[in-house]
Amino acid sequence: MTHHSPEIRVEDITWSAGGTRILDRVSCTAPARRVTGLIGPNGSGKTSLLSTIARLERPDSGRVLIGDVPATAMHRREFARTVALVEQHSATELDLTVEQIVELGAIPHRGGWARPAALGTGELVTDCLATAGITGLRHRLWQSLSGGEKQKTQLARAFAQRPCVLLLDEPTNHLDVSASLELLELIRARGLTTVAAMHDLNLAAMYCDHLVVLRDGRVVTEGPTESVLTAELLADVYGLDALVQPHPRTGRPMVVLCGAGEGADALVRG
Repeated sequence: MTHHSPEIRVEDITWSAGGTRILDRVSCTAPARRVTGLIGPNGSGKTSLLSTIARLERPDSGRVLIGDVPATAMHRREFARTVALVEQHSATELDLTVEQIVELGAIPHRGGWARPAALGTGELVTDCLATAGITGLRHRLWQSLSGGEKQKTQLARAFAQRPCVLLLDEPTNHLDVSASLELLELIRARGLTTVAAMHDLNLAAMYCDHLVVLRDGRVVTEGPTESVLTAELLADVYGLDALVQPHPRTGRPMVVLCGAGEGADALVRG
């Protein structure tokens, strides 16, 4: 379904919580079949923007378009077939196996909302486990998994939705470097319209085609990664003293920290 993956347009979104404006007239675009990174300091609105796109939060004003269709106009099942969200913290108290969790992703494509135990396995689950590289974990219990294994399981569950759009909130949070690279390679290879909130600027530089920079609930700038990620931007938005140089192998931007600027607490890994 990758060739059907649509562009996402966020148009003038404002959202408040507890009397505080969290998103302030946010407009941005996630190009079709590309990886868009949402970057910015803690509290800049990255997770809130993702939640709005995912319809977990209803904005006070503005709209989100999936292709040319307003997200709010889509039936819940249709939306679940189109958009998959992998949240930063996924927990379950149920004693589910990896296979059963991945099966949950297939629910929007089934006739009814059956219990996990009632769902068949099928080729879809097998394919998603293989794609995520966790076939060997099929019968393992969720509680026994490492952080990286849990993230891959959630990604396989998202793939089972057969989405056109993939949303990820800090997908590499708590993962080591190797697991982070492996996960992001997996996401890029899928070729879906992807929006990921990210802290690690070098991982964003390596894997994102497009960046949206947020600060205090507003969009500072957006565009191709090579154009957006500059030393001037890092000084302005993060207070970092840093160089941005072409990577010696890939030519993509690479962030080199030079010292502890005002935003040293943000650093490259948040």
